[in-house]
Amino acid sequence: MSATETRTIVTEKPSSRARQLGGERRPEKTFTRPGQRARSRKETAAGYAFLTPWLIGFFGLTALPMVYSLYLSFTKYNIFQPPKWIGLDNYIRMFTKDQNFIQSSEITLVYVFVGTPITLAAALGVAMLLNYRDKGAGFFRSAFYAPSLIGGSVSVAIVWRAMFSSDGPVDSGLQLFGIDLGGWIGDPAMILPMMILLHVWQFGSTMVIFLAGLKQIPKELYEAAEMDGANAWRRFQAVTVPMLSPVMFFNLLLGLIGAFQVFTSAYVISNGTGGPAGMTNFITVYLYKRGFSDGQMGYAAAIAWVLLVVVAIIAAILFRTQRSWVHYSGDDR
Repeated sequence: MSATETRTIVTEKPSSRARQLGGERRPEKTFTRPGQRARSRKETAAGYAFLTPWLIGFFGLTALPMVYSLYLSFTKYNIFQPPKWIGLDNYIRMFTKDQNFIQSSEITLVYVFVGTPITLAAALGVAMLLNYRDKGAGFFRSAFYAPSLIGGSVSVAIVWRAMFSSDGPVDSGLQLFGIDLGGWIGDPAMILPMMILLHVWQFGSTMVIFLAGLKQIPKELYEAAEMDGANAWRRFQAVTVPMLSPVMFFNLLLGLIGAFQVFTSAYVISNGTGGPAGMTNFITVYLYKRGFSDGQMGYAAAIAWVLLVVVAIIAAILFRTQRSWVHYSGDDR
């Protein structure tokens, strides 16, 4: 062996020699200067300091009240007397003895699973129309978005009730075509469709999100599909729906959650009674009546937790099934 080769072997780094022999390279140790550690601790402390107001609000106004309401759901409590532990009696009563709760749940489910798809369809249709219109697009976007800003207010609910009451503008307009319904407010068969119509009328925010998603779809995809002979419906199926599926999933999830929380319009239109015949007695209205009108706070807390569990299950199902119909950019599925 020559002197040069001997010198090379001796001076070779152990890590390089280990790689040549097929061994694993040991991780090199990194050393942090004391000044860097102190600066990192200061940044962490500053971050927690900025988070402190939010943490106080979260634990004081959300987490702890939720835990306490869970405890109250297993008690008999009317605000004026200390809670009395009764175990599962509230939940047993809810599902076996309380027919009003069963009716309220059925009405709420109809409202959610009928009103939400119609709202999404209306919002997507208007968004597609605005996507192909340049002149006056800003005005129409604002006009369609405005109802979503004021749709949940008390004043709109009062106006809506006046419009659909007996001899109101809607009833008078239908009479011109020979349709006499006698008002929608007092008709048990028409009050729920009217509530769904009010829900659909507030599609503005959903429409804006759909419109933003449509703007992100490359026009080259539509041009390629058109060159392949695809008509408008086929382009919608093959291009718009897959590319817009993440936005659809987002709007569907928020729409379902929001529909379960309907309260103001139903309470105002029914004067807090849930009528006629309990057809506006949505689960949130029924919860309010049980808790604040009847003083059954423990039972109302149990209803609230059932509502929370149902919404959580629906959200989990949506997240579980999204892999079969939601397509993200760069996804190989």
